Amino acid sequence: MSANASAPIVKNEDSPRGFAFALTAYLLWGFLPIYMKAVAHISPAEVIAHRILWSLPLAGLVLVVLGRTQDIHTALRSPRMLAMAALTAALITVNWGTYVWAIGSGHAIDAALGYFINPLFSIFLGAVVLKERLQPVQIAAIALAGLAVVVLALDSGGLPWVSLTLTISWGLYALFRKTLPLGPNQGFFLEVLILSVPALFYVLYLELGSGEGHFYRTGWADTALLLGCGIVTAVPLMIYANGAKLLRLSTIGIMQYIAPTMIFLIAIFVFHEPLGTARMIAFPLIWAGLFLYSWATLKGSRER
Repeated sequence: MSANASAPIVKNEDSPRGFAFALTAYLLWGFLPIYMKAVAHISPAEVIAHRILWSLPLAGLVLVVLGRTQDIHTALRSPRMLAMAALTAALITVNWGTYVWAIGSGHAIDAALGYFINPLFSIFLGAVVLKERLQPVQIAAIALAGLAVVVLALDSGGLPWVSLTLTISWGLYALFRKTLPLGPNQGFFLEVLILSVPALFYVLYLELGSGEGHFYRTGWADTALLLGCGIVTAVPLMIYANGAKLLRLSTIGIMQYIAPTMIFLIAIFVFHEPLGTARMIAFPLIWAGLFLYSWATLKGSRER
């Protein structure tokens, strides 16, 4: 499309409405560990299956209201789009499953660490996969994150797999999600639509086959919690999607620390997870790297 005098001018500025949307989403994600702790007695696989199943009608309702159902019809006729959506769906399933297990098994601090590392891993992916040129400040930030991982690995005798799985799965999800030519709401619906088939069979097996399901066999509380999994999954994602497009990338870059900070504080003060010497060294290293990253991002934004 050629530029002309009548074309709308897209302003690279923050909107109060966008800030309110994004802040709401990050706060909801920040409190999510408390909800996941309430379903810790249910297997992560069953929780994820219900997250998928009950997210589907909510995501579908949003598309109907927005009048974007035609995008899904187009995607379902494209093998390439379906393949890419299946890949991103698999990655988000790994991320959700690891997160649910981490919260339920007393590894919420490791989950927070994973989401703190994620922005720096995204920079690394940009350099390796997209051949983006790294600035010295960005290289220093990545090095600090790498040093933090080394400290944790030396302390535990192995890699901090919970943190790294969350970091890598979400980083790759974000990378491949950009190649899916669908809006955020449509993309999310397509992903849960693909996942709903195995999720439905798994839930039916638990409820009717093995008898190990929690949806209606163990009381109304478990039923309500599993139904609510769809709400706590779909609502923050869709609120965030509508807020992100009304904010500058630099603002989103800073706000993304709200959720892992809340997870970290909840892990320590609500779940009473031990911090330990290695974590007391690793977290400041990560925070220093994030400070460098944020400083470089804000500086670049001001210059542009």
